[in-house]
Formats: sequence, C-alpha cells, structure tokens
Amino acid sequence: MELSNRFRGCLLGGAIGDSLGYPIEFMSRRQIISAYGSAGLTDLIVDDVSGKALISDDTQMTLFTANAFQLWKSTVDRTDAGSLGGTMPSISKSLYKAYQRWLYTQTGQIRNKSWLERTIAEGRDDFILDQKELFAQRAPGNTCLSALQTGMGTMEKPLNNSKGCGGVMRVAPVGLYYWRDPVKAFDVGCKAAAITHGHPSGYLAAGAFAMLIALLSAEQELPEALGAVRSELEKHKDSGEVTQALTEAQLMAASGLSSAKAIAALGEGWIAEEALAIAVYCALVCADCERALVMAVNHDGDSDSTGAICGNIMGCILGKHAFPIEWCKQVELSDYIVRMAMSLLP
Repeated sequence: MELSNRFRGCLLGGAIGDSLGYPIEFMSRRQIISAYGSAGLTDLIVDDVSGKALISDDTQMTLFTANAFQLWKSTVDRTDAGSLGGTMPSISKSLYKAYQRWLYTQTGQIRNKSWLERTIAEGRDDFILDQKELFAQRAPGNTCLSALQTGMGTMEKPLNNSKGCGGVMRVAPVGLYYWRDPVKAFDVGCKAAAITHGHPSGYLAAGAFAMLIALLSAEQELPEALGAVRSELEKHKDSGEVTQALTEAQLMAASGLSSAKAIAALGEGWIAEEALAIAVYCALVCADCERALVMAVNHDGDSDSTGAICGNIMGCILGKHAFPIEWCKQVELSDYIVRMAMSLLP
C-alpha cells in the first residue's frame, strides 16, 4: 500500500471516528442503546445546518499538531544554522505555537500575535486559520485550555498532574511525520502531550501512540508494533500504567469476552492510557474499519476520543479506501484533512 494512502487513512479515519463518537460523548452505554437501538450508534449524524458530520476538539487539535510541522519546516527553511551555532529550532516550540493558534480559535487569546501569521510552508489555500470550522467550540478540554493559557509545560517542568486523554488523542501526525524513526516519534509524542498534560501516563501514552502510528505506517503488523512500543515504554520511568493498559488490551482481545464487557474492563477512556487501550482493543478484534469504529464509540466513556484514536490506527493499517465512501464525504473538513495528511509526507 502506498504511504500516502496510509497517511490519508490515518487522519481521515481519526476524524470519522471522532465524528461518530462526538454526539454520544457524554452518554452512558445504556443511554446510547436506549436512543439508537441495541447496536448503538452505527452511522454518522449529519448536522442539519452544515450538512456535515461534525468533528470535535480531538480532530481540531490533531490538525493543529500537523500545522506544527508546517510551522517548523517554515522556520527551519528560513533559519541559518550557522548563525545559531549549528542548532536548529525545536519542534516542541512549533507544537506550542500551533496549540496557541488552536487556543485562539476557542478563546480569542494567544500569547504572541505573530503566531497568527501565515508561514512560508503553508499554501495559499491551506492556511489553518482560514478554516472557519476550526473556530467552532466542540467541547474543548478544560486541561488543554487552562494549560495553554498558563504557559508551555514540559516533562521536566509540568504545568499540572493531568493524565486526561487530551494529550494522546492529538498526536497521530507526529507518528506520521517520523514514520522512519519510531523512537523519535515516541519522544516528540511525549513532548507534544506534556505541553498541556503533566502526569507521566498522560504524555507517555501519547508517546506510545505516536510510535505505534510510525510503526504501522512502516507496515509493521499491529501485534508486533505493540510489542515494540511496550519495549520502548519499559525504558522510561513511571510507564507502568501505560504498559499495563496496552497489555490488558491485548489480553482482552484474546479473551473471548463480549466487546461491551472487555471495554468496560479497560475503562472509560477519559484518561490517556484507557483511551489508548480501548482503541487498540477495537483495532485488534475488528478486521474492518466500520465495525472497529462502531465498537470504539458505543461505551460509557469518552466516545469521540476513543473513536478518533481507533480511526487513526485503522486508517494507518488499511488506508483511506477502507472507510465507507459516504463517511469520507460526510465528515467535516474532509478535503482539508486529506491535504494536511499529505503535507506530512516526506
């Protein structure tokens, strides 16, 4: 499969999973079944006004993560390394700038007005702040908002002790960009999440997810990729919760339990390692994208985040064309999402 197909599938699949889960994010499984029948919600809900299935803050922030690489490449292109003693600007600062742009779309606040400007790397039709849909407030995470209003967190100097899933659900573009270097993807994924989420499980789960996407982009099978991710996690202090969550996901996939019971045992997805584990479990037990996403959202917890992460994984494995054509057309900003995925290609 062409690498471009995996990249498009990853980001578009994440948006589809996000859109599928967004309407039921704050509903229990019992409420979902009561509203949509015994199978739960099985199709995208199209907004009456826009005619599109709405994305949430999960996809919005994922797009701003991809935008960080546009910012970074533009800065590198304009920087003379010799004048900086051979050093180049860090991707971490570009991630922070990009997330400040996201903060601006939600609150009108930004720490530096110059960060609102278009960069050289952004095409005329692809400037992220020209996408009016990204200014919609779709239940933005309080941790992300408050952290970005405070400053830039790092693993060494965290702003809080949060391990909410708002760090892990946005880092798929990191794995795509570093698909040739999965350990680098792990490192940058951790740094991206630590900007807003200071608990080790909050950023290590993001690093694990970014590494997983990198390995899948390089056509490694999911079980083998998970083994490599666990091996990398073992090198890092305080990785026990994330390692255990991934182990439990694989055990549940082999257990024969119903998906409802298995997902309930893995958690609700509000915290980082649980969201990752639920998405991984669904990807392990489902051979097709549609079934995996339906399974990933119809539970008691954070349906849009688990759907988004699962969609990223399934799209990376099977490519864009594995998703229903109607879903690809219906999801909000689908064309822009595909263009942003292509911008991450080497």
